[in-house]
Amino acid sequence: MKPNPSTSVTADLLCDVCGQLPEPPKARLTLANIAVMLPIELLVHAAVVGTTLPYVAKVLLLAVTATILVIWVAEPSAAKVLRGWLHAPALRQRHRLHLAPALWRARTVLLDQPGSLQTVTQSLARLGTNILSLHVHPVTSARSLGPGHIGTVMDEFVLSAPGDVTEQELLKALADGGGCGSLVWPTTALAMADGQTKALTLATRIAGNPKELPHAVAELLSAKIVPGDPEHPAPATSAGVGPSPDVLKIPTAWNGPLVFSRPGEPFTPAESARAHRLAELAEILAHSPAAPERARC
Repeated sequence: MKPNPSTSVTADLLCDVCGQLPEPPKARLTLANIAVMLPIELLVHAAVVGTTLPYVAKVLLLAVTATILVIWVAEPSAAKVLRGWLHAPALRQRHRLHLAPALWRARTVLLDQPGSLQTVTQSLARLGTNILSLHVHPVTSARSLGPGHIGTVMDEFVLSAPGDVTEQELLKALADGGGCGSLVWPTTALAMADGQTKALTLATRIAGNPKELPHAVAELLSAKIVPGDPEHPAPATSAGVGPSPDVLKIPTAWNGPLVFSRPGEPFTPAESARAHRLAELAEILAHSPAAPERARC
């Protein structure tokens, strides 16, 4: 019997892949079948026993009738009528999963003035969101803009938000806190890894083999290497404004320019600086006298 899609239990528990409900616990399924079958069995027995049929005919009639009723009436009725009770453990577990905190990465541009960060944090706090990590990247300085102007900074957060908080709600909270150009996307616990430690680890890897530079930078930035051959040209840039913010180009004298892409997640100035420092390290090591020995190792 197919589940009724109109019930809340079905809507909450249907598998996204196969469209089926989870298997209920055997103990609950047994109790549900007994609760539905017992009244039917009693009624059938009472009706058949009161007849004047021979004993063998009564036994056969009871067996056939009970079997048909169990298959066509009792079990489907138990699965339908007692569906909420049958799947109560799975419903509780699903509810806990939905309420479990989710990790997000967020970026927003704020005015570089006192109180800006406090305003956006208070706006996020109203959603029950906890800030686990914060990095501030200068975008424009007041000195470069001239007197009377306020510079801007890009704040990058790792957020822990309640499971029912959506991407649009986070974007609205950032906008209400004074942020502009905000971006939000789901992330994992790997986002909590210390960027400086990771960069030093990859620098050690490059020291062992400078040719590992493209892969080390891609791992550092969680980006894709854009091939430079004619069949895979680098992403086009807008005339007069330079490369796209989610494309990073690192010039190297010994291996040509390296291009990395991270669609939907623009590179920060700090990330660009780390990648360029790794490229400088690889450049120095590649032209050092010991480079051939390292390459053979």
